Amino acid sequence: MKTLAEVMPWQRWQSRLREYIALGKPRVVALIAFTAVVGMFLAVPGMVPFDALLWGTLGITLAASSAASLNHVIDQKADAIMARTRARPLPRGELNAGQALGFAFALGLLSMWILVAKVNVLTAVLTFFSLIGYAVIYTVYLKHATPQNIVIGGAAGAAPPVLGWAAATGEVSADALLLFLIIFVWTPPHFWALALYRQQEYAKVGIPMLPVTHGSQFTRLHILLYTLLLAAVTILPFATRMSGVFYLVGASLLNIGFIYYAWRLYRHYSDALARKTFGYSIQYLTALFAVLLIDHYRAYFAEALQSALY
Repeated sequence: MKTLAEVMPWQRWQSRLREYIALGKPRVVALIAFTAVVGMFLAVPGMVPFDALLWGTLGITLAASSAASLNHVIDQKADAIMARTRARPLPRGELNAGQALGFAFALGLLSMWILVAKVNVLTAVLTFFSLIGYAVIYTVYLKHATPQNIVIGGAAGAAPPVLGWAAATGEVSADALLLFLIIFVWTPPHFWALALYRQQEYAKVGIPMLPVTHGSQFTRLHILLYTLLLAAVTILPFATRMSGVFYLVGASLLNIGFIYYAWRLYRHYSDALARKTFGYSIQYLTALFAVLLIDHYRAYFAEALQSALY
């Protein structure tokens, strides 16, 4: 049986590991990695080369975690005040800024090495600019400068499928930019739903989110308008023949759900409904990219099955 002295260092190591993992915002990064992987598969007619899939996913994921860790360092004072973020490692004192900064730079350097050495330079360059766009341009400047912060800064968050596309093919096509456009338009209604029920917290730390500067009704109207625009944008993959009828049906059903939430939020606001809208927006994007992926490979697997049978 282990003594207490032997058990405690292991428990402390586990606790410290959990804190470093939390710095990387794993739930957010998981969605980023998923859209990047879908971008890889949509870029090729068959299977993505294993090396590009493995190293591209790892490099992009590490870069996203690096950006998230830098965000913790830059926003630590505001995080300590806001209820949503005060349980993060830095506000709780579990890690200090130096440790978090070192972790962020280590992840960033490792991601760049992986992407340059194992994938391609284009993916590394695009990933680097995406990292800087989120961790520096958005977090340091835009977030505190304008209520359109999430609209402009959304470009960094919309990059993952383009990065995945570049990792798989070594280039960026019009279809890749279409995936970028979908996430870019999705970001404002997604984040403003969160900002609505966290309005007082943002006001307390002086972050000019749209509900703080223009009020709830104005924000709810813009959530509805952006959701309608998103519905139109998500039809483009079908219109450009990037995807087929299966995707069109799936996207239409998902859009009906998002518009329903946005309309209810506009007409009859409540914090509970804003939370549900925010939650649905995450499910929406995940499902939309899953439908894109399934549609892309339906014909591929049907042809493979037909060849196997005949």
